[in-house]
Amino acid sequence: FYLTPPQVNSILKANEYSFKVPEFDGKNVSSVLGFDSNQLPANAPIEDRRSAATCLQTRGMLLGVFDGHAGCACAQAVSERLFYYIAVSLLPHETLLEIENAVESGRALLPILQWHKHPNDYFSKEASKLYFNSLRTYWQELIDLNSGETTDVREALINAFKRLDNDISLEAQVGDPNSFLNYLVLRVAFSGATACVAHVDGVDLHIANTGDSRAMLGVQEEDGSWSAVNLSYDHNAQNEHEVERVKMEHPKSEEKSLVKQDRLLGLLMPFRAFGDVKFKWSIELQKRVIESGPDQLNDNEYTKFIPPNYHTPPYLTAEPEVIHHKLRPQDKFLVLATDGLWETMHRQDVARIVGEYLTGVHHQEPIAVGGYKVTLGQMHGLLTERRARISSVFEDQNAATHLIRHAVGNNEFGTVDHERLSKMLSLPEELARMYRDDITIIVVQFNSHVIGAYQNEE
Repeated sequence: FYLTPPQVNSILKANEYSFKVPEFDGKNVSSVLGFDSNQLPANAPIEDRRSAATCLQTRGMLLGVFDGHAGCACAQAVSERLFYYIAVSLLPHETLLEIENAVESGRALLPILQWHKHPNDYFSKEASKLYFNSLRTYWQELIDLNSGETTDVREALINAFKRLDNDISLEAQVGDPNSFLNYLVLRVAFSGATACVAHVDGVDLHIANTGDSRAMLGVQEEDGSWSAVNLSYDHNAQNEHEVERVKMEHPKSEEKSLVKQDRLLGLLMPFRAFGDVKFKWSIELQKRVIESGPDQLNDNEYTKFIPPNYHTPPYLTAEPEVIHHKLRPQDKFLVLATDGLWETMHRQDVARIVGEYLTGVHHQEPIAVGGYKVTLGQMHGLLTERRARISSVFEDQNAATHLIRHAVGNNEFGTVDHERLSKMLSLPEELARMYRDDITIIVVQFNSHVIGAYQNEE
């Protein structure tokens, strides 16, 4: 089944979104020029989510990618709610009081976030009141705890992640008289999601990561070439520190059963995630909630089983690892992406492909044919293809789309092969998942002039 180039383009561009930061937003000149984002599903429905918003009561911009597992419910909830928790954690005491007084007296609320959303990125209307009440309880506690100090961004991010995860767990334990909502909060809690979030304010870039999505900085070296700087670490079995952390938190007697076949308790790939109460609640609590829950929950195989060797929960945390980076003029862009991208591409290639796309300058590397015996005819073909590629590279108006095109369509020579792209995109749902994962990408472009000016002021 062969797709024509326009058909391929319409599939690749279906979830594209771009946002340009207005030059003067009345407050301060932004270090962010704008961002491009896109998603390519492998699951039906897609289990990845993405979010982007400008903080209106504090400075800064929030961007994040969320990778769901055991369904999309948890990723959906986190993509809607996490930024509110972060924004509230960053608000000064007076603003929190103003917001609380407005709710008390039934006045209109100060808007906290300006969302930048694709039409496909929906909000679950039915749960908005429940979500609002949980958020309000959180800011009321922040008001009571007021220490008068300004909140550190790192702390705010950690507190927001942990608090939202805690609320997801509580809402599921309390349940809801409305049966639809009751089933929703349980689905959110029993499914799971990883999160990789960036907060950009001036030259301060913070990355908060829970799980195995990644943040990577694209840096332009003096000779014009591109390099990648990792701004997150995967929380999985490949990360020795992470394996050690998990072992430290449980008795020696469990050492052999904690990580099996590179999975937590032999089941879960990420070692940190939202939701996944199967790995957090005691067995008694799980049984009680499932028995009193709606029937649909009992029909779900995932909720019934108890993980093997389950002795000392919780085994899983949503606490993020936070990395702070001071932006420099040579830091040109940030890529946030779910593991669907990193499984197919090396970060160095990601940096080069996005860098060349954004600057329109191709560093002609000598053609590498890595150990292949190549005839002159094939060599000629490669060079012709390279020439064609340079002229066609700008058919994508979106850097994230350009990256997905490469992630799915690259051949062994690192060039996009239309035939391969066509085959990969026309796989039926049940097969697609075997060849690739959902891919979600946000490419944030920085304003080097503004970053340079900030640096000079300092």
